[in-house]
Amino acid sequence: MAEPRHILVVANETVAGKSLIGALRSRAADGPIRVTVICPQNEPRAGFVVYADSRRSSADRRLRRTLDLLHEAGIAARGAVVDPDPLQAIKDAIYEYDPDEIIISTHPGELKSSWLRANLIERARKVTDKPVDHVVVDLESPRERAHVLVLANQTVLGQPLLDAIHERAAAGPADFTLLIPADAVGAERRLKSVCSLMSQAGIEASGHLVDPDPVIAVENAIHDEKVDEIIVSTFPEATSGWLRRDVLGRIRSFDLPVTHVVVTQREAEAAEESAVA
Repeated sequence: MAEPRHILVVANETVAGKSLIGALRSRAADGPIRVTVICPQNEPRAGFVVYADSRRSSADRRLRRTLDLLHEAGIAARGAVVDPDPLQAIKDAIYEYDPDEIIISTHPGELKSSWLRANLIERARKVTDKPVDHVVVDLESPRERAHVLVLANQTVLGQPLLDAIHERAAAGPADFTLLIPADAVGAERRLKSVCSLMSQAGIEASGHLVDPDPVIAVENAIHDEKVDEIIVSTFPEATSGWLRRDVLGRIRSFDLPVTHVVVTQREAEAAEESAVA
């Protein structure tokens, strides 16, 4: 029996794109394959502080979505988050994995793709004798799963927000990314608790601590990967610092569907006590 053909996939924001997944499924239909996905990290577009863990977490999420989709299709796949320089990442991966073929996935056109502006496809073909294929992924086209951002702080464990996430999960296939500002007291504890609750409920969710400015946090997340919807959770208007600063209005300026969930102080405190207990 022939060894599976080893395909190296190089992708960043487009890594979970439908046309890339389709290209791999098509190859699998022609014969057994195994796939290694390498996913370079992004640098943030906004903010004064670079949260290294946040950048890696974004790349990890993109990679995990792709591996999940490939495994669902019966394709053996593994992956790694790698050097932000895509050409260096390709050289390293060729040396380490010795693939039979390389697929580079980009946005369509130089206007959207920094990799195309840097002539990455041609440069990659010069550093290897392996076949190099280019797959274009238009993130505006329909995808396998919607990506929903959830932005919250002290309210993240509140029952109204958990109910809203459950309702969205029941409405159709979706992955959730939970964002909590890094300067919030108890933020790491709340993040671990809510991710655990989502896992117990069978909901695909990941999360990380982000820029203290919630608008910048959302802007960076949108820059890192395609986002389809945003859920923002706050205290009621009378007690919400985010609403006083018009965080909700500024996030709506990103032209994405935004759902606003209100959690009272009492609901948030009760949820926090329950999580700690």
